[in-house]
Formats: sequence, C-alpha cells, structure tokens
Amino acid sequence: MASKLAGLSATVGLLLASALAFQSLAANEPASIPNFAPNSLTGWVPDRQAGDDFLPPPSGPGPVVSVKDRPYQPNAGTAGQSTFRVADLSNPILKPWAIEQMRKANEEVLAGKIPFTARERCWPGGVPLIDIYERDRPIYFMQTPKEVLIVTEHDAQVRHVYLNVPHSPRPKTSWYGESVGHYEGETLVVDTIGMNDKSFVDNYRTPHTSQIHVVERFRLVDSGKTLEALIRVEDPGAFNMPWSAVQRWRRREGNPILELVCAENSSGYFGYDVRPIPQATRADF
Repeated sequence: MASKLAGLSATVGLLLASALAFQSLAANEPASIPNFAPNSLTGWVPDRQAGDDFLPPPSGPGPVVSVKDRPYQPNAGTAGQSTFRVADLSNPILKPWAIEQMRKANEEVLAGKIPFTARERCWPGGVPLIDIYERDRPIYFMQTPKEVLIVTEHDAQVRHVYLNVPHSPRPKTSWYGESVGHYEGETLVVDTIGMNDKSFVDNYRTPHTSQIHVVERFRLVDSGKTLEALIRVEDPGAFNMPWSAVQRWRRREGNPILELVCAENSSGYFGYDVRPIPQATRADF
C-alpha cells in the first residue's frame, strides 16, 4: 500500500506540475477550440440531474434505465430511502444474451444482495462508464496540441486522447482502449475502440464485447458553466442498434486534484459482490 501511495503521489504531482505547461500550450491553439482547463484548479463535477446515471439523448435509442416500478434512488444529494439499481430489460438495444446476464443481476438485487459497481470495487471504469463513474468527484482536463488528458479524481484514473491521428490498425485491447480525437469548432470529438470486455457500460451492469465503439462529443454550454457530452455507443456483439446518451458536469473552481486512493475492502460484508482488484499477469513494458 505504501508503494502504491508513493506512486500515486508522484503521478498526481506530475499531473499538477504539468497543468500549467499544458495550459500554456493550449493557449496557443486557435480561439475556436474549447478551453476545458483554463487553470489547474478547474474541475467538472457531475450535474445532480445526471449524477452517476446517463441522461436520455435528444432523440433515438437511449441507455438502460431503472425499471419503472423500482426507480433508482442514490444515497446522497436526494431525499428518500436509497435503493440499488434494477435494470429495465425491455430496452430494445439489448441482445438476448445481455438481457439474460442482466436478469440474473436484477434477481440478486431483488433478493437483497448488494450489486457489483466498478467504482465501489476499485475497478477501472472503461468507456463510457468513466463518464458516470463518480457521483460527486470531479474530472479534470489537460489540453495540448497533440494530446488531451482526462483525469478522474477517484483513484487518479487517466485517459489519453491523441489528437489528429488515426486509430492503430489493430490496437491491443485494454480497459480504456485507444482514444483518438479532434476538434470540430467548439466541440472535442473523442473516438474510442480497442477495449476489452471486462468492464460494464454503465452502473446497471450492462455488458459489452470487445467490438464496442464509443464516440463522445464534449462541449461547453450555459456560458461555460456546464460541460456536456453526447455519447454514441455501437457494439454489434451486445446491442441490436447504436444508442446514445448524455452526461453533464458543473464547473467547479478552486480545488486541485486530490490524492484519492481507492483501497478495496475484500471482505464480503452484507452480501457484497466481492471481486478482486484486476491484476496484470505481466508488465506492459
């Protein structure tokens, strides 16, 4: 644990030290490019309306939501007794095998078992789950002409978005896949492929395959007070059709990235679905 803390401290320190340099480089970009990181203390906290669930898209097929007679109630920020999620399996996007897998998860929740969620088990979020990974922790952007970093405060998870380059012909699968991006006026478009099938799409435990392809379109709205992402998901292995969702974050100033270490509790109290923290079988380099 001490070595992990030291490593995390060094990582966070490097990110913070690099922020000013990134900001300076981003300032040299054309004025039309959105500035998601005017300084190292600008973070984006999930909007309470969205929180850790996706919002429906303006039109077309949308994400999995709670079954109507058992709406999800979070344990913070709202009134009433908190609940666990029971997915609405009537959503036409779901293939039969995905429905059956999710049905078993629903049955466990209805039987009183506490369900698996990536954040609470210290698992990587993957894409697009990372966009709704944490209800009250911010994300931070660091922009350069060649790369954008999207940093989640929870466990300092970092996404690398490489700008104005094509995808690799055959990217090796990983938790966050390969993200390439470009600016379209005031929108940052992020295209991600090459993910493994170990993560879920959302907090309803919606599965996906390694064929998943996600496109996120980040833009500032509400006079720069809100960051909005329109997210499009394709996966012919898990979904009958492409579907879209929305996530929004509120701008928050004056708070640097915290050293928030995720330490798994491996004891299965209260019927928790305990899964070990993913471990690499060999070094990446």
